[in-house]
Amino acid sequence: MKPKILIIDDDTSLRRVLEYNLQAAGYQVTAAESGEDGLRHFDDIRPALVITDMKMPGLDGMQVLKAIKERSPDTLVIVITAFGTVDVAVEAMKLGAYDYITKPFNRDELLLIVAKALQFTGLADENKRLKNVLSDRSEFRMMVGSSPLMEKVFQVVRKVADSEASVLITGESGTGKELVARSIHAGSGRKNGPFVAINCAAIPHDLLESELFGHVKGAFTGAIKDKTGKFLMAEGGTLFLDEVGELPLELQPKLLRALQERTVEPVGGTREYKLDVRIVTATNLDIEKAISDGAFREDLYYRLSVIPIHLPPLRQRRGDIPLLLRYFCGKHGADQVAFDKPALAALTAYSWPGNVRELENMVERLLIMRSGDTIVFDDLPEKICNDSGVRGSASGNGSVVNLPDDGYSLEQLEREVVVQSLERNGWNQAAAARFLRIPRHTLIYRMEKYEIAASDK
Repeated sequence: MKPKILIIDDDTSLRRVLEYNLQAAGYQVTAAESGEDGLRHFDDIRPALVITDMKMPGLDGMQVLKAIKERSPDTLVIVITAFGTVDVAVEAMKLGAYDYITKPFNRDELLLIVAKALQFTGLADENKRLKNVLSDRSEFRMMVGSSPLMEKVFQVVRKVADSEASVLITGESGTGKELVARSIHAGSGRKNGPFVAINCAAIPHDLLESELFGHVKGAFTGAIKDKTGKFLMAEGGTLFLDEVGELPLELQPKLLRALQERTVEPVGGTREYKLDVRIVTATNLDIEKAISDGAFREDLYYRLSVIPIHLPPLRQRRGDIPLLLRYFCGKHGADQVAFDKPALAALTAYSWPGNVRELENMVERLLIMRSGDTIVFDDLPEKICNDSGVRGSASGNGSVVNLPDDGYSLEQLEREVVVQSLERNGWNQAAAARFLRIPRHTLIYRMEKYEIAASDK
């Protein structure tokens, strides 16, 4: 569909010529005989381009330009000026006009400047689209994984990010619950607002109410001045309550009321403040057990868990470990560092009780202590060497692959073999195919199947 163009000109003959030429070129054209009439049409049709004469009775072209830019800053405006009034056109461009055309002008001149303006609009729209795509990708830049379990997490995050629903993230310590919360915030309409996090388990119970809701001067001993609570600090953004399962039972009704009424009242205060905050919470506890034990309110649980997201432990997504290793090496400025096969097998087989956090801490330690750019089995912590069940380079069984006892995804294994072969051969496809003893077209098929590109290196 051709773009919509609005013409505003009090000169009937010129207006008709403009309308005829633009319609003949395939554009959807609406014409108005005055500035006032033009603005009414603008509000109705929202054109991609406005062409307006500068000198008109009533609202002149400069006033029309200002009004359009107030309504829609991205709409392009071309102004028509009389010969010898270039200074007026320059002033219009300072106010946001895209370009000007001087009377008299011919059909070709008109169509050329219109085409250039609409091409500029298309480029601007494409730029916005690309920025949105990059923004969407950046929301997950800290969440690494390609396993089916993590793909499910990514899908849920994408769907709920731009809603206002409360989200409860569950999972063991170290699985990355705060990263998920930050990704939800980054993908929401609140991304330009604050992201405020508080760990409910790290603050003494008698101070937690003040931290959440704030207090007024004199509310209790030591309250020497007013304090703004985390709820109000997160105004217009997202409040992340980590370890919400540790929230004292006596404080839970006040949190429930804040969520229901969308207001908070500081400790010792008499004034209520309205809230515009999205709530995301997380816990590593079994909340349903806590409810049955009387340690957590059921009504609060349902209010917090409108959208539940469960993060799997690392031992349930071992196929993501090679990706995480590469990510953490890059994060700590060591993209060139690699892990040999026995080391990678041991790290994949290990149970990781501390989950992703434990893995990152280990990678950071290995990078500091390494003697070269290849991490070998003997470089690994003794606990991992012993508990993984892998015997490393001393193994005499001749096996290339050391599979964990609880199983491993064949597709993930094949993908990792292809990636490692490409890495070993400098991402030269022909060399990697020879290394794997397969035809090059088979390698390319596997790369397309597993969406492997040079950007994976």
